[in-house]
Amino acid sequence: MLMTKPTGTPSGLSTRAIHGRQIADPATGAVIPPIYATSTFAQSSPGHHLGFEYSRSCNPTRSAFESALAELEGGAAAFAFASGLAAEAVILELLEHGSHIVASDDIYGGTWRLFHRVRSESANLAVTHVDAADPAAIERAITPRTGMIWIETPGNPLLKLADLEAVGEIARRRHVLAVADNTFASPAVQWPLRHGFDLVIHSVTKYIGGHSDLVGGAIIAGDDADLIQRLAFLQNATGAILDPFSSFLALRGLKTLPLRMERHAGNALAVARHLEQHPRARRVIYPGLVNHPQHHLAVRQMRNGGGIVSVYIDGGEAETVAILERFRVFTLAESLGGIESLVGYPSKMSHGALPPEQKKARGIDDNLIRLSVGIEDVEDLIADLDLALG
Repeated sequence: MLMTKPTGTPSGLSTRAIHGRQIADPATGAVIPPIYATSTFAQSSPGHHLGFEYSRSCNPTRSAFESALAELEGGAAAFAFASGLAAEAVILELLEHGSHIVASDDIYGGTWRLFHRVRSESANLAVTHVDAADPAAIERAITPRTGMIWIETPGNPLLKLADLEAVGEIARRRHVLAVADNTFASPAVQWPLRHGFDLVIHSVTKYIGGHSDLVGGAIIAGDDADLIQRLAFLQNATGAILDPFSSFLALRGLKTLPLRMERHAGNALAVARHLEQHPRARRVIYPGLVNHPQHHLAVRQMRNGGGIVSVYIDGGEAETVAILERFRVFTLAESLGGIESLVGYPSKMSHGALPPEQKKARGIDDNLIRLSVGIEDVEDLIADLDLALG
């Protein structure tokens, strides 16, 4: 990829986020890679160019972001797409028609929709959902047709964790691809590739962009030349690439990701601890709390608990909706991972695509809310929660 910094870059997380695989723009010396708003590039003779032909295939701004993201995830290469779901759709292109996936049961509703309402019909894809917190359940679900294990950890919206090392070992031994959606944690919190995963997915819209001003997705691959070549071909062939302006914004966001995640996680832990004592909070879910059923795993494979807190409210749908309408600092909105705090209602928003029986089976009840805790002053966030909860 473009703009690879020579060896010797310091290994600290924040330093790598700012400097990793980046050099000054070779054309002008610009410290920050500029937005190359061009569709095509001049050639001195057919096939003779400066590494760029057409911006769908490769664009300098997108390449700079991809290189920086690969560095932070510990991957060999990254590929940026127009949305997280566009990235997921490309990963599914790696599978043969009629393949089988073993997937987490705690996953984003849009991923479930892509699996069950798109690729089940267009590619005869079969998916078995299991509790990814149980590695044995993952292994039992593997069949001769299984080509991929797909997990989200922490999961969405119930923040279940999967043991990355255990799942990576199963995938290697059973010769299937291991894919981790690392959106909720981000590459400032955990690194699935270090645990034997083949691919990592991100909704760049979330923590990586970090400012709620872009939509994007990414795939990061480990050191597998064949897999990287296939992904490069698919990115170009399917064409759902991240545009130069969004790539510029995503690279800007990536550079402050470690700093922001420290604040997100610190605020989230304070919010979760406060909610534990609140009479309207029936159950508080946050990996950084010692009462999270997998807290020991969070301590082992995550730098912190992340920025998402899920809460079951004491009451039904009407009481929960009334609470959602009373927030003033938290904004009721789709998405997560921005600098501002958001509150979501999974049963009607992020997981609205799931059939009612699926929601019930997964615990996505009408009294569940999901907090994306931002980087505001935590005292203001807690006061807003108290106001909304009453």
